[in-house]
Amino acid sequence: MILYPRDFSLFINQTFGISVPIQLKLLTSFVIVFGLWITLLFVRRFVLRHTEDATVAYRWNKSLSHVFFILGALLVARTWFSGIESVATFLGLFSAGMAVALQQPITDLAGWAFIAWRKPFEVGDRVEIGAHRGDVIDQRFFMFTLMEVGNWVDADQSTGRIIHVPNGSVFSLPLANYTQGFQYIWDELGVLVTFESDWQKAQGLLEAMAKEHTLHLSTQAERSVKQAARKMLIFYNNLSPRVYVSVKDSGVMLTIRYLTEPRKRRGDKELLWKDILLAFAQHDDIDFAYPSQRVFLNHLEGKPGTRPEAVNVLP
Repeated sequence: MILYPRDFSLFINQTFGISVPIQLKLLTSFVIVFGLWITLLFVRRFVLRHTEDATVAYRWNKSLSHVFFILGALLVARTWFSGIESVATFLGLFSAGMAVALQQPITDLAGWAFIAWRKPFEVGDRVEIGAHRGDVIDQRFFMFTLMEVGNWVDADQSTGRIIHVPNGSVFSLPLANYTQGFQYIWDELGVLVTFESDWQKAQGLLEAMAKEHTLHLSTQAERSVKQAARKMLIFYNNLSPRVYVSVKDSGVMLTIRYLTEPRKRRGDKELLWKDILLAFAQHDDIDFAYPSQRVFLNHLEGKPGTRPEAVNVLP
């Protein structure tokens, strides 16, 4: 316990009605908090001097803040509750007393512990939780912060908005991580050509372009899958791009399925579209389709076996 002049303590007692033991506890608490704060500043400065990586510096800063906060809370608590010798007993009584009054903050604190232990995401990951999607830019005791992507902006690009999400949301909302484990996502690009087009030629052109743009990712993705398979049941038999064929009302749909990095989705799709537009412009037998109306004269345009005169002929 810290000692200070008796005359001053008597003056405080007579002026503010604060007893000497309470004064000593207040002074001790102040010294503890101030001392830890000064120590934290020196440790932070030491860490920042010895690292140039912004991510590493950020994680050190957050970890040190958490450690010093918990240490300060325990030391101040021991000062005021001297009868409680066991830290575990104090934590138990404190949790029981605050559980009802602070249910949501306690849930958020439990969420922080879950995130720190299970690591469903880390700072820098792109995640989607509930209706919110973005890059994790900060993580605290009661909430984590996202730099929003998507919403009114196409192709998962940033909106510029900051979203604060309570940590307790990880217990009640589905959480999707774009970058954990398998570092790539599958994307699709649909190209609709007319029924009169040579769709087989178009399919071959699209497959060649998709492989040219994304084949290098397949090799990297294979290594990523092998690493992810050590922790999770993730496996793919074929990571090469592929073009699927289907029929729509207005024409033949050729859908390119390919791998891309989450943050390069829009750029990769733009490069593909540029090549597709240039390639189709060089072929007179391939044309884009779009919703339209036309008159089809079956007796002139239909196949010989489906024309009225052929159907009406009796055997």
